[in-house]
Amino acid sequence: MSTAPAYTVVLDWLERQLRSGELRVGDKLPAERTLAEDFGISRASVREAVRILAAMGLVRSATGSGPHSGATVISDPSAALGWALRMHIATRSLPVADVVSTRVLLETQSSLDAARSDVPERTAVLEQATALLDRMDRPDVADAEFHCLDAQFHFQLASLGGNVVLETIMASLREATIGYVQETVAATSDWPGVRAGLQHQHREILRATLDREGELAARLLREHILWFYALVPDETGGTGSE
Repeated sequence: MSTAPAYTVVLDWLERQLRSGELRVGDKLPAERTLAEDFGISRASVREAVRILAAMGLVRSATGSGPHSGATVISDPSAALGWALRMHIATRSLPVADVVSTRVLLETQSSLDAARSDVPERTAVLEQATALLDRMDRPDVADAEFHCLDAQFHFQLASLGGNVVLETIMASLREATIGYVQETVAATSDWPGVRAGLQHQHREILRATLDREGELAARLLREHILWFYALVPDETGGTGSE
């Protein structure tokens, strides 16, 4: 039977501390030397634990001395999940088609939830979503910024459902599919036409969301996501719908 790496004792300890409330987001971890002495492990093992926790989106490290140095507890789950999914998509162990299908399930469910939900920030979120589309309409917005604003728009609508876990997973999926979005744009001969089509679809989705027409918004979202995915070139030079 293989022995767990020494650094796992720090991960287990932090989980217990977070669960019990002894540590919270914003708190500092004990010094590297203190953790090494407390757990009887090397400082190199403690550093490895901190690196892994940083990759998980659970701590942020700052070098130097003073009140801002050391490792601070944070919570950024979508970034960590996004990079993990992105790498596994690159290995082709997670097919893009399955990732897209999962995104359809999550976003359509979120639109149904949003129609019934009354989160306090609903008006502000919808105003922000409208402002994002207004900016995306500007011809001077570069493609990279357009994609970033596109992702923000979808995330804003997802937040209306009030499900934090769904929001986190959806944000991770958006991060994970950056590669196929970029490949699609590069392979598209009429990107300006595609961009205009995406904006038209965004406006229809927003209108249905504003009117609390959950079923319509869900249908429009599904068509929107699958329409773009159909443009994705596959390994044989065809598209995702072939």
